[in-house]
Amino acid sequence: MKFTAKQIAGILDGTVEGNPETEVHQLSKIEEGELGSISFLANKKYNPFIYKTGASIVIVNNDLVLDKEVAPTLIRVKDAYQAFSTLLEFYNQIDDNQEGIMEPVSIDKSVRINSSCYVGEFTVIKQNVSLGDHVKIDSQCYIGKDVTIGSGTKIHSGTRILSGTIIGENCIIHSGCVIGSEGFGFAPQPDGTYKKVPQTGIVRIGNNVDIGANSTIDKATLGATIINNGVKLDNQIQIAHNVEIGENTVIAAQVGIAGSTKIGKSCVIGGQAGFAGHLTIGNGVQVQGKTGVTRNIKDNAILQGTPAFDFKSYSKSYIHFKNLPKIIKRLDQIEKEQHGK
Repeated sequence: MKFTAKQIAGILDGTVEGNPETEVHQLSKIEEGELGSISFLANKKYNPFIYKTGASIVIVNNDLVLDKEVAPTLIRVKDAYQAFSTLLEFYNQIDDNQEGIMEPVSIDKSVRINSSCYVGEFTVIKQNVSLGDHVKIDSQCYIGKDVTIGSGTKIHSGTRILSGTIIGENCIIHSGCVIGSEGFGFAPQPDGTYKKVPQTGIVRIGNNVDIGANSTIDKATLGATIINNGVKLDNQIQIAHNVEIGENTVIAAQVGIAGSTKIGKSCVIGGQAGFAGHLTIGNGVQVQGKTGVTRNIKDNAILQGTPAFDFKSYSKSYIHFKNLPKIIKRLDQIEKEQHGK
C-alpha cells in the first residue's frame, strides 16, 4: 500500500518540507534507505546520513538544522522517534487487518467466534473456547479447550495455548510460545524415585501483555500462574507454576523464574537472570543481567551478582576483583621477602 508525505504528516501531526505528493510503500533505516521508502532521524550521530540516504521521505525533529539541501522530502515532528513508532503501529494495524477463517482448520462447533476474528491455516481450536472481537490467530496454532482470549489479542504462528488459559485484551503472543503447560512438580519417594504432582491450575494473563517468541509459562499446581496488566516479556523466558508478575514489569530474554515466586510492579529484569522459588520481590526492583536472586527483595532495590547483592556494593567489589592478580603478586612478593629474612 502506498502513502504520500501529506497523508503521513496527517497521521503524525507533522509538517511537510518538500513535495507533499512524494509516495512511499515500505519502511527502512536511514542508512539503508532506498527509493520508495520512509525512514526517520532521531539520533544526532546519524545526521550525516540525511545527506546521502536514498529514502524518499525522512521523519525528523522540528529543531533539526540542515547544513545543505537534502534529496528526500522531510516530515518535521516534535519527536521523530515517537512519531516513527506511531507510524509502525499504524503500519502493523493495516498489515494485521485480516478477517475470516482460512482453510484447512479444525474449530470445534462450541467455539464462540465472530466475523471480526481471523484464524490462519492449520490451526486447531478445541471445545468451549471464547474469542473476543478482532482476535487474530495465525497459522499452525493450537488453542486448547476452555481457553478465553480477549478482544484485540494477536497470537502468532506456532503458538500453543493449553486448556483453561485466560488471556486478556490487546495482548501479543509471539511464535513458538507454550502457555499453560504442566509445571515442574515431582515428589521424592522413599525408593529414590520421583512421583509427578498433578498440576490442576491455569495461567491467567492480563491486558496489554507482550510475550516474546519461544517463551513458556507453566500453569499452577493449584490456582493460577498470573501475568498482570502491561507486563512485557522478551524471547525464551521460563515462568514456572504459581509465579505472579506485577503490572508493567519488563523482563529481558532467557530469564528463569522458579515456582511460586512473586515479582512486584514496574520491575526491570535483565537477560539471563535467575530467581529461586517461593520468593517475594518488591515493586520497582531492578535486576542486572545474569544475576541470581535467592532471597526476598525489598522495593526499589538494584541488584547484581550471584547470589545477588546491592548494585553499588557489587561495583565496588568488582574493582577489587579486577585487581586480584596484582594483589596476589604483591602478597607473593611480601611472603618471599619475609621468608628471606
